[in-house]
Amino acid sequence: MLYMIYGVDGPQGPTIRTQMRDAHFKYLEDNADIMVLGGATLADEDDARTGSVLIINVAGRAEADAFAENEPFRKAGLFENITVTRMRRGQWAPENAPKTAEGA
Repeated sequence: MLYMIYGVDGPQGPTIRTQMRDAHFKYLEDNADIMVLGGATLADEDDARTGSVLIINVAGRAEADAFAENEPFRKAGLFENITVTRMRRGQWAPENAPKTAEGA
């Protein structure tokens, strides 16, 4: 089952992201077998990070919640709000994804 994990950064976002960046990426690497898509959400006017979206493929809600609860950014208090929602794969066009992380 697909689950989307959406976190909105709190006021200490930039500091926590800097401190926990390596642990966050290690966690994603350690869970590569369930990762579908992940990335930071960005402000419209610049590249400031405003939150995170992760889409994972797991057996059920308990597994999705456990993944979200153990994510290093969340454990460090980065997010002022977090939502874990089951979703359905609809349109799927990975060939339309940008070639670079920043969208070029």
